[in-house]
Amino acid sequence: MTTVRDSEDFSPALRATMVNDLRAMGAITSDRVAHAVSTVPRHRFVPDQPLEAVYAADHAVVIKRDDQGTATSSLSSAHIQSVMLEQAEITPGMRVLEIGSGGYNAALIAELVGDDGAVVSVDIDPQIADRARACLNSVGYERVKVVVGDAEHGVPGEDAFDRIIVTAGAWDIPPAWRTQLAPAGRLVVPLRLKGITRSIAFETEGEELTSVSYRLSGFVPMQGDGQHHERVYPVGDHGSWGLRTDDDTFDIAASELRAALERPRLEQPSGTVFDLPDELELFLLASHPQMMMLHARPTLIEQRAFAASAGRGVPALVRGGSFAYRTKRENADVGGFETVVIAHGPAAEQVAAEYLGLLRCWARDHRRRGAATIRYIPVGHLAPTDGAISKRHGTVAITWH
Repeated sequence: MTTVRDSEDFSPALRATMVNDLRAMGAITSDRVAHAVSTVPRHRFVPDQPLEAVYAADHAVVIKRDDQGTATSSLSSAHIQSVMLEQAEITPGMRVLEIGSGGYNAALIAELVGDDGAVVSVDIDPQIADRARACLNSVGYERVKVVVGDAEHGVPGEDAFDRIIVTAGAWDIPPAWRTQLAPAGRLVVPLRLKGITRSIAFETEGEELTSVSYRLSGFVPMQGDGQHHERVYPVGDHGSWGLRTDDDTFDIAASELRAALERPRLEQPSGTVFDLPDELELFLLASHPQMMMLHARPTLIEQRAFAASAGRGVPALVRGGSFAYRTKRENADVGGFETVVIAHGPAAEQVAAEYLGLLRCWARDHRRRGAATIRYIPVGHLAPTDGAISKRHGTVAITWH
């Protein structure tokens, strides 16, 4: 195992390998981001960690945990950092605000904006901000400005930014971010939507924000005035299975759902190929108001009470004491794997039929990457009622093409 003490001999080669891996994964698509990742010594921001872990393309490192052991700050994987930098399309001379400090990502941004640009990194935790400041100074990025504050309210005294990059899971988009975003600017934010997170690159369109890209992502949640706790509804005994969302309006009939699981399950093949699971997941959750994320413990998967998809988390349509979710099974006739619907409860046939309808709509009309347009409509502006996800400061509306 190579440690940080040996870094001067090994880190350039490890950085080059990481860049090659990130290119192969599609996370890096431009020479500018590749150069930044090749230049910044990632290991200097997580001393005492094995270099093989630090320079693994898809490995995050926890920096700080709270008293309950929950991660409150981490060095995100190089994969998602590269994806978000590509989404941001940063060019030399830009002013960039990073919300959530760790040091390493700010150094990458500093490489991208160059000497004529400016980088401000804000964090609510003084300890994390101090740590980021020390790490940045140690590798020559003194020009990055590190600020302590609650980013829900923006960064007072700063001019507008060409780019705002959020490196914490945000449930909402506060007005301060839109106010501090330059008219032709771009906001890249890991936005939480009904129990999942997508890194969305938004640009302004009048008073609204409209997506130009979105990618699968996951981050520690935002702290401070902008925090919002996900709702977890335990259903099985001792939390063996349950439902997760960040919508406060659901009324879960837990006892009826427990009883539903004891009934024989209904399995319905969809006749559609199973692929692009992250796109399908977003479509399902955004297309029905009673979709939630279903999670089951491994023991229930092993006992075959649930299909394997429930162990990773799967969109489930829940109505009263009945529910339906999807899994996959091999079927050479559709080209590999077919999507299958599993339903339980007295209304199993009805919820399965609705779920099948959504799957077939997806397969027929939207089965590709980037088929969604995600809009953020601030409070006070007319928002759609169908397919809308309500937030504190506005509404998320997702349309499919």
